[in-house]
Amino acid sequence: MEFAIVDIETTGGSPRGAGITEIAVLIHDGVQIVTEWQTLINPEQQIPGYITGLTGIDNNMVRSAPTFSEIAEELWELLDDRVFVAHSVNFDFGFIREAFLKMGKVLNSQKLCTVRLSRKVFPGLGSYSLGRICESQKIPILARHRAMGDAKATALLFDQMIRDRQNIIFSSLKRNAGETFLPPHFPLTKFKQIPEACGVYYMLNTKGKVIYVGKALNIRERFKGHFSGQVLPQLKQQLKTEVVDLQWQLTGTEFMALLFETLEIKRLWPTYNSALKMPKTLWGLFHYQDGSGYYRFQVAKVSKNLRPLETFFSSEEANQFLKSGIETYQLCQKLSGLRKVTCQVLQDETCLGACNSSENPLTYNERVEDFIQGIKKSKKDLMLNLPGREEGENAYCYFEGGMLSRYSYLKSPDFPDPNDLETVPKVPETFYILRQYIHQIDAAKIRVFSLTN
Repeated sequence: MEFAIVDIETTGGSPRGAGITEIAVLIHDGVQIVTEWQTLINPEQQIPGYITGLTGIDNNMVRSAPTFSEIAEELWELLDDRVFVAHSVNFDFGFIREAFLKMGKVLNSQKLCTVRLSRKVFPGLGSYSLGRICESQKIPILARHRAMGDAKATALLFDQMIRDRQNIIFSSLKRNAGETFLPPHFPLTKFKQIPEACGVYYMLNTKGKVIYVGKALNIRERFKGHFSGQVLPQLKQQLKTEVVDLQWQLTGTEFMALLFETLEIKRLWPTYNSALKMPKTLWGLFHYQDGSGYYRFQVAKVSKNLRPLETFFSSEEANQFLKSGIETYQLCQKLSGLRKVTCQVLQDETCLGACNSSENPLTYNERVEDFIQGIKKSKKDLMLNLPGREEGENAYCYFEGGMLSRYSYLKSPDFPDPNDLETVPKVPETFYILRQYIHQIDAAKIRVFSLTN
């Protein structure tokens, strides 16, 4: 068995957007290094200044260097049928595999990570960066942050480990070891503790700070998916280097997991949960009476001074809701702000003539009032009775004006008093989740309360 010990330098952190600027490969036959190979690579993109500051590789150095496609065949021969070894192996392997994929070739080498191996061979170190490990083992790094310099240091480290602890090296190569996809600082023992159940999970860094919150029907599989598939490609490498621990809460249902995830992201503001951290623009459905006495509708952004009939997270959602009401109550799309010409021009049979004054305002406005009253009735407070986390337990959620305000897990089949539930901050996104899932809930599991003021 032979090992290809690899190090690369790149223009950035993501294989999807960045390019390779330098590659070094050392072939180890299990006893010693037998082949050395290195080259600069033209990444076919600009090298950022901070990367040049770190590696010393600038645009002039790679301008006449070969592109990846020009050295791909030679590199493939070096890597094919050999174990791919690197420090934080998924970073180097991810870039090289992505570059081969663009050429229609799939690299499926076995992998070994010297970070993970070092955690077993040299337990108790404060840091497992290449510099710190080599310092602790008195291994010189002659050219830090250059491919051959780091590759030679990694090779010396690997050579020491395979001589002294060969059993660890080969046990890590077993197909069922289940370690290659894991972040380098995340222990396999912890991964095996992760439940295969529905809930919310929290990724933590070395300081114990939550850096990502997610939800899943199967927490273990979802966590694995962050690092073994194409989920969150822009954050994948950063998360791998930072996550060291995982915590979780079981929720029983996906609906509860969605609610919990939303509440926890708003509470913790994790670094890598950018989607819900960004402020959302709310859109509203407004109504008014024009100079001819007809009630009209308008979809517009919600402001502090105007109270809409209903709120939405996008104008598209608001318009779709309005169209549904127009069809149900035979209203006019022109008077509702959805078209500029009269409905007769398009032969729209939904409209009964209000837009060309052939239907009088009183008759038309009665149907508009029916639509408005239907919207107001939908804003009644609700309590949902959902499956709990274990047999005999139920989850009760209380929504005020569409937003979750209280919840509890109780071993009671009957609806409790809302005041007996745990209070949570109202988050507008929970209204959107409710609207998505309410039609999937049995009517017998929904209790309607008084109108929200």
